[in-house]
Amino acid sequence: MVRANGAVSLRELARVVQTSEVTVRRDVRALEAEGLLDRRHGGAVLPGGFTRESGFPQKSHLATAEKTAIADLAASLVEEGEAVVVGAGTTTQELARRLARIPGLTVVTNSLLVAQALAHANRVEVVMTGGTLRGSNYALVGSGAEQSLQGLRVSRAFLSGSGLTAERGLSTSNMLSASVDRALVQAAAEVVVLADHTKLGTDTMFQTVPTDVITRLVTDDPPAHDDRAATELQALADQGVQITVAGGAAGSGPGGEGAPPGSRPRRDTTPLPGQRRTHAGSGPGSQTRRGTAASAGMLADQPGERTRVADLRHR
Repeated sequence: MVRANGAVSLRELARVVQTSEVTVRRDVRALEAEGLLDRRHGGAVLPGGFTRESGFPQKSHLATAEKTAIADLAASLVEEGEAVVVGAGTTTQELARRLARIPGLTVVTNSLLVAQALAHANRVEVVMTGGTLRGSNYALVGSGAEQSLQGLRVSRAFLSGSGLTAERGLSTSNMLSASVDRALVQAAAEVVVLADHTKLGTDTMFQTVPTDVITRLVTDDPPAHDDRAATELQALADQGVQITVAGGAAGSGPGGEGAPPGSRPRRDTTPLPGQRRTHAGSGPGSQTRRGTAASAGMLADQPGERTRVADLRHR
């Protein structure tokens, strides 16, 4: 399966071979020891070095349920009439599909897939950067993309990446992609990182967004056995990043496993130790979880906090 797809999730492996994820995880470790694949949190990929990057088809098979829940929650941060930038990635593509339902938006992107998801949206204006097409992730990169972003100012940027650590922030495996992501960040008043638990604690070669620039992290609830992801969430919170956890147990859909159809994704609102509290979220469907560092997060939705920019404008 890894040879055919480039990457595979533990959940999918367990389903196909009809066994538990614990058993699959043990076998994946054995296969990695033989050099047949590389383990990743939540899955496995073809063997490769530190700078190896999976293409879009491979990434799209990993943590699909988690990405859906993250996209649902991230979309709830956006209001009518805003201008935002959305970077390239499988999670941001899921976000774009949801932004298509919000009227009056202006979305700036270097991703062909994000633009495609918004192409037929009523009352959503799509602005694409220039640049050179990078086929592995259908994104425009290079000096043309970076120059087209100069002088723009939007309310927030939504970015994904290959890895996220408290020490270095968001990172990616490709230099050109990293450079464009940094330009996207410069155009935004607020930076929101979308990263499922498989990316937490993973560090790749090129830094895109340092931790102190990240305003919010929207992620999913790491599995109970994933101590590294939980520790990384705690460290990010200690540095002031606002953590918002989508769904219930990892892999569940929006609102948690068993949530009624159409229910909104859950927003966890208890700040982690050391984290700034700006809103003690309540309301329908909100719950507070206890017990692990990964079990807390928050949304800062105080009146007046949002930077609303209806149109792109020069700095």
